[in-house]
Amino acid sequence: KRAVEIELFDYESQLKVAIDPNSYPTPGTKVLAWPTPSHAITQVFGNTDFSKTHASLYNGKGHNGIDLRASIGTPITSAASGKVMGTGNTDTVCVGASYGKWVLVKHKNGLSTLYAHLSLIKVKEGDEVLSGSLLGYSGDTGYATGPHLHFAVYASMGVRIDYLKSKNPSCGTYRMPLAPFNAYLNPQSYL
Repeated sequence: KRAVEIELFDYESQLKVAIDPNSYPTPGTKVLAWPTPSHAITQVFGNTDFSKTHASLYNGKGHNGIDLRASIGTPITSAASGKVMGTGNTDTVCVGASYGKWVLVKHKNGLSTLYAHLSLIKVKEGDEVLSGSLLGYSGDTGYATGPHLHFAVYASMGVRIDYLKSKNPSCGTYRMPLAPFNAYLNPQSYL
């Protein structure tokens, strides 16, 4: 599991995309709604104690989203209106690695949001969703220490769904959201 996460961060560290800060809202604007009914954050964005303790896993770049407490089966809703850019399940390639079941939504305001570790996905690529639309249900798929929602926010111009071939011979090729580190934004700055 750790090797796969290290591969992901190594790949993302090589991506280079110029991000125009005028292409997305100013931090502190509260343009996103909470994706869970409860707002209990179990890990914040950035260099958290957990990410420092597991530095090899996070490649020294910190946690790329926030984790929200959500027992298995908690409804997960879209943080804003937008288009589902893709869905997937990294567990089909390598069990217990990366995001597990995930949904990526691109919003018209220049932000994109990722919902990961889901137990069930209720949307498909191309769906138009409204703020508060059901995307799926929380779970503990992928690399998770327990049930929760991993919620990440990106500058849309920097994130894409792409393929990443694992160096681990027991794993295959992932289809998942990939972004350079400068495209990751602190979700709390927009909630």
